[in-house]
Amino acid sequence: MDREEIRVAVLRIEGTNCEEETATSFRNLGVEAEIVHLKQFYSDMIRFEDQRSIFDYHCIVFPGGFSAGDYVRAGAIFSARVKSVLRKDLEEFIKYNYPILGICNGFQILAELGALPGFDEDRPISDRPEMALAINDSGRFECRQTLLRVESRKCVFTKEIEKDKLQIPVAHAEGKVVFPRGREEEYLEKLKENEQLVFRYVDDKGNYSGYPWNPNGSFYNIAGICNVTHTVLGLMPHPERVTFDYRKNSFGDGYYIFKSVISYLEKI
Repeated sequence: MDREEIRVAVLRIEGTNCEEETATSFRNLGVEAEIVHLKQFYSDMIRFEDQRSIFDYHCIVFPGGFSAGDYVRAGAIFSARVKSVLRKDLEEFIKYNYPILGICNGFQILAELGALPGFDEDRPISDRPEMALAINDSGRFECRQTLLRVESRKCVFTKEIEKDKLQIPVAHAEGKVVFPRGREEEYLEKLKENEQLVFRYVDDKGNYSGYPWNPNGSFYNIAGICNVTHTVLGLMPHPERVTFDYRKNSFGDGYYIFKSVISYLEKI
């Protein structure tokens, strides 16, 4: 499809706060990006001209922020609302191999939704969460630069990344990737086998290291994973905040994530 035909929906509800930067990152690549309130997909209280369908778009993004105040757990309320009214449509969207991106709070939402780790191609959204983003080991909000090793280029969001390491900031209090207790190695082997490990935290030497390089204590230094079809990506760092490097007057490392998915959609 031609670039000007591509339409991206950046979803929002009360508490999301990174939707504008995320939409701008896509617009700067020449595609149409619309910030859409979740209610526009299902509420009969929305004016007809403002109603939307997931299938109006070719890419769905869950941005960062503190959706619904992060009450209960980070991303839990947003994901519950999505699952209650949009599960069938979202599963079809994934089966059509259209991409979905979850950034920070968006990663938390995709995990709560059951779309990640997404091991089952035939059932892309599980009935209940199979992983979680837990409270940081430091017990506090971490806002810092991180270095990420690109572990897989099978993901549609990394195919165009030529660098082995990216510098992208994090800003979260609940970013520690955890899997069911006692089954961590089982999940890890599945992720490795399917090439679903996308980003891992490293130090300035490129080594997998602990705090502060791994800002949250995430299992196996995981910063981002995708589903088994490599079309749904969740990551804790914020690529939308570094799409341009003003010090070097060139593209920032986050740019390549957005460029990759647009290149993928152009080939559909």
